[in-house]
Amino acid sequence: MGWDGPPRSTAGPPRPEQAQQRAEAAPGAGNGAGSGAEPGSSAVPPRCAAPRAGEQRNRPTSIMSNPEQQPALPSRAAHEAAELDAGNGYEAVVPHWFYCKVTGGRERWLPFSVQDSERLEEAHSAGKDKADVVVPTSGGRYDVHLKQRQCLAVFWEEEVSEVRRCTWFYKGDKDNKYVPYSESFSEELEEAYMVAVTLDEWKKKLESPNREVIILHNPKLMVHYQPVATSDDWGSTPTEQGRPRTVKRGVENIAAEIPNGEPLQIDHLVFVVHGIGPACDIRFRSIVQCVNDFRSVSLSMLQTHFKKAQEQEQIGRVEFLPVNWHSSLHSTGVDVDLERITLPSISRLRHFINDTILDAFFYNSSTYCQTIVDTVASEMNRLYLLFLQRNPDFKGGVSIAGHSLGSLILFDLLTNQKAAPEDEHSREGTEATSSIRGAEEVSEILKKLDLSEYCPAFEKEKIDGEALFLCREKNLEEMGIPLGPRMKLLHYISSRKEMQDTKELSAAGQHSSRDSPYPDVSLGQVSANYPQLLYKPTIFFAFGSPIGMFLTVRGVKRINPDYSLPTCKGFFNIFHPFDPVAYRIEPMIIPDLEFEPMLLPHHKGRKRMHLELKEGLTRMSVDLKNNLLGSLRVAWQSFTRAPLAAVEGASSEGEAETEASAEKQPDPKPEEAPAPSKEDPSLINVGKLNGGNRIDYVLQEKPIESFNEYLFALQGHLCYWESEDTVLLVLKEIYQTIGVTLDQPLPGSQ
Repeated sequence: MGWDGPPRSTAGPPRPEQAQQRAEAAPGAGNGAGSGAEPGSSAVPPRCAAPRAGEQRNRPTSIMSNPEQQPALPSRAAHEAAELDAGNGYEAVVPHWFYCKVTGGRERWLPFSVQDSERLEEAHSAGKDKADVVVPTSGGRYDVHLKQRQCLAVFWEEEVSEVRRCTWFYKGDKDNKYVPYSESFSEELEEAYMVAVTLDEWKKKLESPNREVIILHNPKLMVHYQPVATSDDWGSTPTEQGRPRTVKRGVENIAAEIPNGEPLQIDHLVFVVHGIGPACDIRFRSIVQCVNDFRSVSLSMLQTHFKKAQEQEQIGRVEFLPVNWHSSLHSTGVDVDLERITLPSISRLRHFINDTILDAFFYNSSTYCQTIVDTVASEMNRLYLLFLQRNPDFKGGVSIAGHSLGSLILFDLLTNQKAAPEDEHSREGTEATSSIRGAEEVSEILKKLDLSEYCPAFEKEKIDGEALFLCREKNLEEMGIPLGPRMKLLHYISSRKEMQDTKELSAAGQHSSRDSPYPDVSLGQVSANYPQLLYKPTIFFAFGSPIGMFLTVRGVKRINPDYSLPTCKGFFNIFHPFDPVAYRIEPMIIPDLEFEPMLLPHHKGRKRMHLELKEGLTRMSVDLKNNLLGSLRVAWQSFTRAPLAAVEGASSEGEAETEASAEKQPDPKPEEAPAPSKEDPSLINVGKLNGGNRIDYVLQEKPIESFNEYLFALQGHLCYWESEDTVLLVLKEIYQTIGVTLDQPLPGSQ
């Protein structure tokens, strides 16, 4: 029975009743000549071989019209057909796994890495998709639920992505990207392709679930036609008119950029905290997307600058995880309150200010500052515990990085960490806390506030005076305290804390003025209870940070050179030269010495060409100026002494030359004076804040940025996520802590 027209498929999945309606209807099906082989592995989803006697096969809808029930081939004939298929050049397609990302209402199908796709295919081949099996992907940051074909983020909130095992693709209309067909229809296409190759009969038509026509002209030309109009009531099939789409078989034919995968070994963990607003770069992307870029750049930098260590399996990779606090802050209901008082004019600008700029003001409010520091600390602690749970063999260190306001939040958190329970400052803090909170009993406080009726609730929970000052609104609500009494208690606790903080600050100011010219770096901080981290950070990286400005505004004009963060011994302040938000730290430690920040070396091992050209022109202009001035001096002296005798003139010329040479000699000295600081800037001692090493590091601007500083100011504040130089410094400093260095030291690096 031959092919007599395009098949008609249902829009839904294939039905088991259609199992017999298969390629047996092709010429030679009765004697096994045209039947396909049953694949030996799950890498070949379609099957065109005839079923064994008495068996039915659960396969997609038939690719032939008017199918009839055919006698089943014996098993021996099926094996002979398989050998025949192999002889006719049919090779099973190799599947690759994709996931769907929806951005701005547009779907994009992205391939999993080779490593992840092989792991998913292995689980699929073992039949694990029948059970609810979870396969970690993307370095453990996502989990794929194989049965549901869904991909879920592990460490942050993100929309669920659809996962698909892909073998056939068609070119989309909008961006010319290839889109995979559904798994069921891909099986139909593969089956038709196998029959066409086996029988060498092409020009075959298939109808997709969306009633679109696919024609297999030959192995190199397969076209997908969109119907011009929908089918009429008589059920006519769509024609192949309209704009054709290219159809490709196998991922190797669509030129997809498939990453190889990430090293399994994780050497270090870095938490990254964002700044103001929900968007973190010039393209208004979230902190998750920006950190993904930062991680991708780090992987490429490891391959180019730590190649020897990777080949010797000394290192794996560094994991970067984003920390989001903006959504928690704006979920407190403050947006609703702001909306009531916001003017209706220039609504977009006002909405942008409310959602972005006001975050800096929120942080300077004791109420919202507490929300922010609680969110950042609790989120980092949660991520740390979850990471250890998923990576039980992890033995590396933990560092933290903050961008813009995020760096200030981390700095304030780090300055309030306790190095050890037996530390003197810790004991003083405990004694001070006990003195305020234990001075009054709970019953006395409740009596003072006319809330004595709630004493049994506090006695039941065994809350004393000290524990009361640790309570928050959520705790009081869980105890069953109504809203009114809750507000009274919280106001009382807040006012007592502020009174005590004022006393402590005044005492600290008197103490510091007597004993030391350096105020405490925590001077002027917003009154808040700063939580403790579950780990001691190895290094603190600040990108485009306003820490120096905020410290100055708070009244901290100088930082003690002997001061270091209690639990973190490394601190790097990295900024772009045109970043309007960034400020230096080192001049606050050594105010009497003027010196430039450390210039971050280019990741390719040299200064940018325009900077070298600028320096060369500067040196040339200085030399020309000195030579010109020297020549003018000689000429002027010769002119003024011209009337003298010839002998005297000759001697005067000799004296003039001597004087000119003597005058020329001191000229280079002003240039040579700062040479030691330029040649060896890392030798400057800037205190213990970074273990005696330099703190301020400035990036090299790009050639186009040097044309106009103001035009690229905003870009300068948002450039760190894709900056190879920034990422390389982070990697270099992290791996130095475990004794691993760059393959080739960069010029000018510390």
